[in-house]
Amino acid sequence: MHQHHVDVAPGIRLWVEERGPADAPPLLLIMGAQASGLGWPDELVDALAEHHRVIRYDHRDTGRSSWAYEERPYAITDLADDALAVLDALAVRRAHVVGMSLGGMLTQLLLADHPDRLLSATLIGTSALSTAPYVHPDGTTTPPEELPGIDPRILDMWANRPTDLDPEQELEWRTEHWRLLNGDGIPFDAGAARALERRIAEHTGHTRISTAHGQADHSGMLRTDELARNEVPTLVVSGPAEPVFPPPHARHLAQVIRGASLVEVPGMGHALPRQVLEPLAEAILAHTGA
Repeated sequence: MHQHHVDVAPGIRLWVEERGPADAPPLLLIMGAQASGLGWPDELVDALAEHHRVIRYDHRDTGRSSWAYEERPYAITDLADDALAVLDALAVRRAHVVGMSLGGMLTQLLLADHPDRLLSATLIGTSALSTAPYVHPDGTTTPPEELPGIDPRILDMWANRPTDLDPEQELEWRTEHWRLLNGDGIPFDAGAARALERRIAEHTGHTRISTAHGQADHSGMLRTDELARNEVPTLVVSGPAEPVFPPPHARHLAQVIRGASLVEVPGMGHALPRQVLEPLAEAILAHTGA
């Protein structure tokens, strides 16, 4: 395992970790909004690292990377450029890319704008950057904006997040947040979620809240035509208990990205509990040809 920092833009430095053989096919993990790279469980990273040079990193304003949004505001599309900058810094010409949640949207931007840099793409817990309608099995269609939305309980937690919590209270808030993100398909392990958040807090050095990714400019992200022309092998992971992008978002995603395949991980929500890690690793490794 190798940890270091890379400079990706003026005044912006990202924490990066590499695991697995240096000469194995590279695989880049891109986490979701406000999420440290440690959000990828070690068990999953190690399973992938048996066959890949696995690279994970902290986005700007998370973990040990630069927290500088107030001084240097950026757009969400800049976070996709950061992913490329990480690959450039490590002299990786092409990589398998696995993105979750916002990371899945950033991966779609890479698919659309820099397909020559991707060996494959895997999209988890995300929605399509496309205006193409969802086609139901009976042939009827639904516009993307009318597909099911985020669980209202999660929206309520986001809207009413306390800002005056001490570190232990903050860890409890994050644990309850994971309870909702976990969905109802798999029993929630509060102890494991709390331990992960405690580790992320220790990694980061504090439990301060960043709202940078919510404040960042979200415009210019649609890639309808480019995704319809996609030629990169793409896998969409469907979570039947997904509370952020509920079914049929994953099926819609697989429809609008040309050539995409779909795999369902039983019980999966918008989290990575122990029960989903083995089937998820197997699906990713099968897709990357490992």
